[in-house]
Amino acid sequence: MRQRMVGSIAAAAVLAAGAWTAAAGQEAPATPWGDPDLQGVWEYWTFTPLERPPELADRAVLTAEEAAAIGQRLSDEAVGRDDTRPAAGQTGGYNQSFWTERSRPTALTQPSLLIDPPDGRIPPLTQGEQRRAAAHRAAGQRPVRLRATGIGADGPEDRGLAERCLVGFSTGPPMLPGGYNNNIQVFQAPGYVVLLAEMVHDVRVVPVDGRPHLPSGIRQWLGDSRGRWEGSTLVVETTNFTDKIASFSPMAFDRERGGFGSLALGTGESLRLVERFTRVDADTLQYEFTIDDPVTFTRPLTARLPMQRSDLPLYEYACHEGNYGLLNILLGARAEEAEPAAGASR
Repeated sequence: MRQRMVGSIAAAAVLAAGAWTAAAGQEAPATPWGDPDLQGVWEYWTFTPLERPPELADRAVLTAEEAAAIGQRLSDEAVGRDDTRPAAGQTGGYNQSFWTERSRPTALTQPSLLIDPPDGRIPPLTQGEQRRAAAHRAAGQRPVRLRATGIGADGPEDRGLAERCLVGFSTGPPMLPGGYNNNIQVFQAPGYVVLLAEMVHDVRVVPVDGRPHLPSGIRQWLGDSRGRWEGSTLVVETTNFTDKIASFSPMAFDRERGGFGSLALGTGESLRLVERFTRVDADTLQYEFTIDDPVTFTRPLTARLPMQRSDLPLYEYACHEGNYGLLNILLGARAEEAEPAAGASR
């Protein structure tokens, strides 16, 4: 049923889509039924860190040269150059040639994706969240709410949610750049907006017809999204997340906090997420989100980044069909467990 709905909306979107080559100052295009037209494939990659680095604490804006230098440095740190070789006995990892978006060391002139709090830092956790997190650690950190990393290899449930193909590691919601496949496609039809993520091909069908949220007892991995138009901005409010995900598990590259996928703060049970999509010009869709979770954070937090139009199509990310990484992690763990027994038998 859902696939038929998405297919129908996609077909309507193809008929409604139109190129916007407007000069500066001209109004954004509209769909035949009058809504602002946000359709297209949009890429949201950047090396700009989630939080403002301490050395930029007093900077609200960077020069283009400073941003370029930061992007290049973080690109060099994130993955090896094309001529990098792994150390002896190590399997190594992908180099720049394979990382698509990450092969382009782009960074924004804003020093962090977070624009509120004003210091560009994740706000402090509430005392209640600190107690919950401590109890979660004491209980073995299960369920695992991390996106891309895990706590061990005793079983698949100990690996990250993205490794288990449950949710993408950069697709959120909210969406933050991380790894690769930082792309979404927006479709529109009367009464609906569809957000199709390339990673794990997650789909959110967002009604914009004023209907209420699902009952609070119905919980979903991607939550329950409802949209509305505020002028030319699409506002998407999402609630009803499952408590099996974190309230905020950022994937943005941040060397200070340990790179990709190293945080899982709070639980989705108390999360209210508000996203804003605004067509700035023909090639830019401004994306902004606010995490409103007073159970987890002492204040809301807001991030902003541009999404750039792409002329390339999305590619199927068949996570379960080719999930050899998870299988090999577990096989490797079983092999390591068998080594002492094998040595004793000799």
